[in-house]
Formats: sequence, C-alpha cells, structure tokens
Amino acid sequence: MNPTAPDPIAMLRPRRRIEGFSAILLPFLANGDVDWAGFTAHCRRTVQAGLGPAVNMDTGFGNLIDDATKRRALEITQAECAGRSYVAGAFVGDQPGAAFNFDAYARQMAMIQQFGGTPVIFQSYGLTQQGDDAIVAAYAKLGTVAERFVGFELGTMFAPFGKIYSLEVYRGLIGVKQCIGAKHSSLRRDLEWQRLALRDATRPDFHVFTGNDLAIDMVMYGSDYLLGLSTFAPDVFAKRDAAWLAGDPAFYELNDLLQYLGFLAFRPPVPAYKHSAAMFLKLRGWLACDDTHPKSAKRPESDREILADIVKRLPQ
Repeated sequence: MNPTAPDPIAMLRPRRRIEGFSAILLPFLANGDVDWAGFTAHCRRTVQAGLGPAVNMDTGFGNLIDDATKRRALEITQAECAGRSYVAGAFVGDQPGAAFNFDAYARQMAMIQQFGGTPVIFQSYGLTQQGDDAIVAAYAKLGTVAERFVGFELGTMFAPFGKIYSLEVYRGLIGVKQCIGAKHSSLRRDLEWQRLALRDATRPDFHVFTGNDLAIDMVMYGSDYLLGLSTFAPDVFAKRDAAWLAGDPAFYELNDLLQYLGFLAFRPPVPAYKHSAAMFLKLRGWLACDDTHPKSAKRPESDREILADIVKRLPQ
C-alpha cells in the first residue's frame, strides 16, 4: 500500500449505525408500460425494511424516462415514505461539449423538492467537462436552489458523461454546506478510502455514500450506501446493517451472500444489472414480469438458474 494512503484497518468503525438508501428498480410490464403496482410495492417494502428509497436513479432508468414518469415515481414515493427521508435523481441529458445547464438542473431539483425528496445531482457533460474550480462553483450554485442535496461521482463504466473527481474537487464539494454527502461510484476501494479520510478530517457529518456494488463492505470503514444492489434484497441489507450495529458476526455471512450476488449482477456490461434485478425480484415473487426498459441492456437466460439458487439461500 502507498505509505501516504489511508490505513483501512485503522478506519474500521465497528458497531456503527449505517444509513442506507436503496435505488428502486422501475419495473416494466410485457407490453412496455411501467408496472406502477410493482414499483409501489417495492418502494413500500424498502421503507418497511428501514432503508431510504432512491428513485429515478440509474436503477430507475432516470436517464431514459420522461418527466411525467419521474413525477409519478416521486408522487408514489412521497406517499409511501409518509414523511421519512428519501432521495431522487436530478438528471440533465446533454451532449459532449455542452455548457453547464444550471436552469435544467434547477427545474429537476424543484420537481424533486416539490414531492419532499432530496435531489441527487447526476453528472452531465456540461458539469464534468468544466475545469476543477468551475465544477465546484457549479455545485455551490446548485446549493442556492436547495437546502440539501447529494453529489454523485459516476465512473464511465456506468455512463459516458461520468467523472471521478480529484481530491481537491471533492474537498470543494465537502465545503458546499447544502451538500450533505456524495455517492461514489468508481468501483475502487482506494479512492473511496481517500474520501473517507478527507471527510473525517474536514467535515465528519458529510456522508460518503458508497456506490461500489463490488465492495459493499465499505460500510465497515465509515461509508453509508446508495446502491443498486440493495434493490434485489432490501430486507437482507437491513438484516446485515442491524448485525453490524449489534456486533453480530452474522454480518459477515450476510455480506458474503449479498456480495456474491453483486459480483454476478454487476459484471460487464454493468448496466445490465437492472435486468438481473428484475429477474431476481420476479424469482422472489415480488414482480409479475422481469422485462426492463426497451433501451436497457439484457442478461442471458442462463443467469436465471444461478439467481434462483441465490434466492434459495436468502434468510427467511
């Protein structure tokens, strides 16, 4: 290990209460319509498990659905949360070379706040292709239209407009008081450990929300989470989190099973994990159909047998 890098052993945080947000899959019916009954039921079971819903994220096809669909998802989520905290993606679609579109972000953020949600700022070409100082200034400006929001670093394996920021940009993000935390999706432990160390040294109440579906045990080191993987089994994630808080060794067995599922579901092409999620939820009896958005990547039929075996292993 680089001698200047954080020591992960020293960063372990046993018996810590973990804050988890679960990115809700937006399910579809065979005719191509959104399965709103399935969405509502899954949002409800996520809240009942004790996790915060995260809607209109990548798992909810936030870059592929229109505002009317997003608004309906927000309306349902607000009703199911009944005053509890939830987050939602603020996505602005653009093209390489585009300017940062503050007005478009402000409209998306206003819609989310109208329904009681906290915006999660998706990256865009206009945001990430700026210089470092301009990126920080853009987040500060977004803070003028929201009392609280969540930042988001997205690796290009998830989306071509994504960017993992330098630590100096991350330091600037921490310095925006309205930014209560940031989701980190590089799929690299070392970069997330660096962010945790910086957070601990500068603003301890800032949430590093791991988006590393290949290392969900980052919660052991002080990360919270905002994951797509947890949509497969919010109930099991909640059991795992409770075991960590209690100092129960069952944490490790549950984490191992969930990570096995994550390695399968988040293999390349990574965006196809949403089809894995739909198949898994249907196998659990939680969805009537495992179709996904027509523009979403698909998994082979052979995955079903492996997923069915994992379903059998889940704690009852």
